Amino acid sequence: MTDQELQLLVEQMSLEYFGRSFLHKAYFNPRLKTTGGRYLLKSHNIELNRKSYELFGMEELRGIILHELCHYHLHIQGKGYKHRDKDFRNLMAKVGAPRYCSRIEESYRKHKTVHLYECATCHQQYIRKRRMDVRKYRCGICRGPLKKVSEFKKN
Repeated sequence: MTDQELQLLVEQMSLEYFGRSFLHKAYFNPRLKTTGGRYLLKSHNIELNRKSYELFGMEELRGIILHELCHYHLHIQGKGYKHRDKDFRNLMAKVGAPRYCSRIEESYRKHKTVHLYECATCHQQYIRKRRMDVRKYRCGICRGPLKKVSEFKKN
């Protein structure tokens, strides 16, 4: 599905479910990793996660679009558009929009590399998911200098 096809789908769904036109842009954002989509308050555009569409299909995409259109139309009308607002919950129930999208497991940040550091003085070992600058940090026990011992990949 292209961004143009997505734009047409969002415009059609807006008219069909809300009886109002969608006057802004809808497009796939490749940087979205853990969310199905988002409504941007300043520009009023809707960004969607292509991965949700590829993994779960058209029904999942339609649900995400409905959810984001609820945010859109309520915000445009000056009503409660946040998840906790009663207006938002009522409109979602009315149009049958889902509260959550399906979880994209593979996109959750999994640190595939583990770094092992050791104090040069007392030999205390530190296991870290993120790389650290050994010139900047010292041992928490004896304040000695740290050195990188190894780095290994996790499955």
